[in-house]
Amino acid sequence: MALISLHSKPLLLQFMLLIFFVLGNRLHASDPPLTLDYYASTCPTVLENVKKEMECAVLADPRNAALIVRLHFHDCFVQGCDGSILLDDTITLQGEKKASPNRNSLKGFGIIDRIKNKLESECPGIVSCADILTIAARDAVILVGGPYWDVPLGRKDSVTAGYALSNTNIPTADEGLLSIISKFLYQGLSVTDMVALAGAHTIGVARCASFRARIYGDLKATSGHDPISDSTLSKLKSICPPIGGSDNNISAMDYVTPNLFDNSFYHILLKGEGLLNSDQDMYSSVFAMGTKELVKKYAEDAIAFFQQFSDSMTKMGNITNSDSFITGEVRRNCRFVNT
Repeated sequence: MALISLHSKPLLLQFMLLIFFVLGNRLHASDPPLTLDYYASTCPTVLENVKKEMECAVLADPRNAALIVRLHFHDCFVQGCDGSILLDDTITLQGEKKASPNRNSLKGFGIIDRIKNKLESECPGIVSCADILTIAARDAVILVGGPYWDVPLGRKDSVTAGYALSNTNIPTADEGLLSIISKFLYQGLSVTDMVALAGAHTIGVARCASFRARIYGDLKATSGHDPISDSTLSKLKSICPPIGGSDNNISAMDYVTPNLFDNSFYHILLKGEGLLNSDQDMYSSVFAMGTKELVKKYAEDAIAFFQQFSDSMTKMGNITNSDSFITGEVRRNCRFVNT
């Protein structure tokens, strides 16, 4: 995707109007009725059980950590963190899994199923799938070297899903910076939160379909003609040819330390080698005045990145679906609403 031009004043005006609209209509990452000791008397082993299952999953394949973090992100951006992403399609309910941003992108559902089954055997009907996913995402990050944060608990599972909202709320790989900022603001998350949460791309992979436009577009322009960058680009093009049945071929978004949660993702952006347009725009777009400085900050200071990532994940995890506290439930099976 070509870098955005500054020549269009109407574009800037549209953006300002969009921000005013978002600020007036956004969801709030407010203080929900969640507590750290929510399961202290009803299921005191919940944290231990989630941790053990995540340890097994990440030991089997470090990429599982990224899968769970992505699931949590996609859940919270649609109806709040209510476990709606986990619902399968039924005759009476259209889930979110087949929505465009989720189809072929989300995995890790089996890990959540295993955790749920374990907890149902110990504390039947007590621990919500939404809470399980939120705890699992925290533990996933820790297990690959990332920071710790407290996870308040007490979410209910939604009895609805947001297929249409998935198509509008979740940022995509080729989306422009201004549009992505608006989606974060709508959730009550700041630009700082956006840049920090994008740092989760230090683990995990992207499909060829998500980065083909980037590697045959402006990657060379942003990375210059450094021989190392040329070599990286050649490898990416061998993974992702311009045509053919290669959409599901994958590449790490952080090719330096793909299985370690660190700040090397931001170093890659400084070199102009971000795999996704949406990531590289945080540094290279003409609209990246504020985000560029944050990318530099997190590249220079891993501690600052870890602290902000922890704070932003806590904030995102507190995005609530107010309806779920009224009509929600604790699902016996994370894939289906209770009958």
